[in-house]
Amino acid sequence: MTTRPYVIDEMISAKSIAARIEALSREIAQEFADTEQLVVVGLLRGSFVFIADLVRELRLPVEVDFLEVSSYGNAMESSREVRILKDLRSAIEGRDVLVVEDIVDTGHTLSHVVRLLTSRNPRKLRTIALLDKPSRREADIKADWTGFEIPDEFVVGYGIDYAQANRNLPHIGKVRFTDGG
Repeated sequence: MTTRPYVIDEMISAKSIAARIEALSREIAQEFADTEQLVVVGLLRGSFVFIADLVRELRLPVEVDFLEVSSYGNAMESSREVRILKDLRSAIEGRDVLVVEDIVDTGHTLSHVVRLLTSRNPRKLRTIALLDKPSRREADIKADWTGFEIPDEFVVGYGIDYAQANRNLPHIGKVRFTDGG
């Protein structure tokens, strides 16, 4: 796939992300204070950086697992068709679960995942998203915790990609296309 030429303008600094994760981890620890072990489920691939930093801040016993879901492929727009490419390794019935998403855009992916995991009868299921674009929402869902609400911009960095590039940026950046199209 050929991508259009672009530059990336910093939108949310690495320092701001770290401070927000620290605050969110305290709220999550309060919500799950009585847990025996919190199953933190990262939605691959975009959440891997966020989940790593988040679990290091959590002062709870945690188990980390992953779901790989796809609704974008290499496109900039959601296909609205959510496919499970990798399922959980562990059973979650009767357990406390925190689903970690990189960005809630249309909401179709998170809505699908919440329905799927709820059908597996966890004791408690909560959700967290690093970024939220409420102006794009099509599904009736909102994460229990959100790092940052952002406008309808195409963003990359901190695990989020454009055609598998830019995941390694330490900040969130807005993609600005330079070809005028």
